[in-house]
Amino acid sequence: MVKLLLIDDDQELCQLLNEYLTAEGFQVDMAHDGEQALEQVTRDNYAAIVLDVMLPKRSGFDVLKEVRQKYTTPVLMLTAKGDTIDRVVGLEIGADDYLPKPCDPRELVARLRAVLRRATPTPQMPGGSGSLQVEDLRLHLGSRSAHWQDEDVPLTGTEFSVLELLVRRAGQVISKDELTEQALNRKLTPYDRSIDVHVSNIRKKLTAAGARREMIINVRGAGYMLTLNEQTEDGAASA
Repeated sequence: MVKLLLIDDDQELCQLLNEYLTAEGFQVDMAHDGEQALEQVTRDNYAAIVLDVMLPKRSGFDVLKEVRQKYTTPVLMLTAKGDTIDRVVGLEIGADDYLPKPCDPRELVARLRAVLRRATPTPQMPGGSGSLQVEDLRLHLGSRSAHWQDEDVPLTGTEFSVLELLVRRAGQVISKDELTEQALNRKLTPYDRSIDVHVSNIRKKLTAAGARREMIINVRGAGYMLTLNEQTEDGAASA
């Protein structure tokens, strides 16, 4: 059974979501303030976290910052309806996805299952290389981890999915619509900046590890592309 931590100060809403999620096969723990949430995160091993932005004692952003210092646990943030700034800030800090409140429990379950799929290691077929490489960037598909040379690049499950698509089609532009559909498992909607923020986070992490900043570029009006330097210009990513 998949174990979740649901963090929201609205106890009535928590109970309603708990009942729905339990009926869908999840095991749910609940926390109602930021300090209690951090205690439970360090005490237990959760497959995913549902985190409200507005919390007593410590905000959801504070909780997410501390979680991301130690864990890559998928985090789905609950934000105020129409509050674009909270969504962007949450994604920049490291949230995998977001939902506006009040949320439809069915959509919450669908989003949770999507982020869990993105975070789950993939069994490799016998004889497969199990990796993709461009320049000094190597993606390990089984463990869903990334390295630049010998340095670990700490990606979330969602970031790994986005980067995997870019690596598989290195040298080609991929539209934001396609990245959203394939990496986030949903349609791109107006004013949705999720892919932009995820790509920005990936670029920062790769650059910190030693990669070229222009390794991932934004082709205005078309999408994103993982570029190839002169040494890899004649070949695509290897599998």
